[in-house]
Amino acid sequence: MKTLFKAAALVLAPVTAVALTAVPATAQTKSGIAVLDRGEAVQNSTAFTTAMTQMQTTYKPQIDQITTRRAAIETDLKSKNDALQAAYKAAGNKATPAIETQFQQFQQAQQTAQEELDRLSRPIALARNYVEYQIVAKLDDAVKAATAKTKSEIVFKKAATESFAASADITDEVTAELNALVPSVSIMPPAGWQPGQPAATAAPAPATPAQAPKSR
Repeated sequence: MKTLFKAAALVLAPVTAVALTAVPATAQTKSGIAVLDRGEAVQNSTAFTTAMTQMQTTYKPQIDQITTRRAAIETDLKSKNDALQAAYKAAGNKATPAIETQFQQFQQAQQTAQEELDRLSRPIALARNYVEYQIVAKLDDAVKAATAKTKSEIVFKKAATESFAASADITDEVTAELNALVPSVSIMPPAGWQPGQPAATAAPAPATPAQAPKSR
């Protein structure tokens, strides 16, 4: 039963930390076989790292609000969990009906808190998705250019490869091509845009409703 009452951690993806990685000069694979981490190539691009830095300023009010609310929520949940643990101990470590009810209330508080944090972080998550969308749109072109320059004939997913020589990794080369193709991106999604939806076909803002006919 002890594990039953452990507080679940609230998870919120950090939006303020950005890793910057230098991109070396283009290499050439020796065997014609290469490996690539597409996500790493995107996140190491200049457009992505610059956008993440810009978001720290543009979305600072939202980030500060999330930080404040997360701290308050963690304090509240800790208090509720401590009270639950104390009640459980006072009941002789037995799951009485009252304890079960208190535990369910604690679980509901956790779920409500996570939903609130998700809602508060939605604008930031949407902006990040839009940044990635703009860069990924040119990723295939970047891969083609990098494989041509490195004379790579076969490219495997880096994460699915058991082992490989450092010279076979063309992730940095793809990043360099992305830097040339997409030097910068916007951090403000168009109105109505959602992940997976082309920016050009984002839903337009709703028109002003027509006046309803008067009743006869």
